[in-house]
Amino acid sequence: MRSILQNVILASAIASTAWATSSAAAASTVNVPFNFTAAGKTLPAGNYLVKHDSTGSFVTLESIDASQSFSWLLIPGQPKPTDKKVVLRFGNEANTHVLRSIQFGPMITQRLDKGSSRKPASERDSQGQ
Repeated sequence: MRSILQNVILASAIASTAWATSSAAAASTVNVPFNFTAAGKTLPAGNYLVKHDSTGSFVTLESIDASQSFSWLLIPGQPKPTDKKVVLRFGNEANTHVLRSIQFGPMITQRLDKGSSRKPASERDSQGQ
């Protein structure tokens, strides 16, 4: 049986980022090593594409096979303006990982699991650089 402490440890993620040199959208491939919930949908562990649109206003999380796609508004975040990290933050509720926010460089989504009635016991991150 895994301890709760192990669930708190930063999730390792394999990611590669392809930053566009033109005005086209930037994208990062992120490997999420566990099943999770986003926008009320249960998604399997695996590779996901995180896209930042060319206007800088939206981020899209898309399964590699493009069968699932979700978009959210981005706002200025706490990171440095030169930060280029892609970070998916997760909460853990009732043994289910719930997508909390997506950071794409210096921008971040608002909290995505606002409808949750419980405060999560822990948080996990999946990062791409």
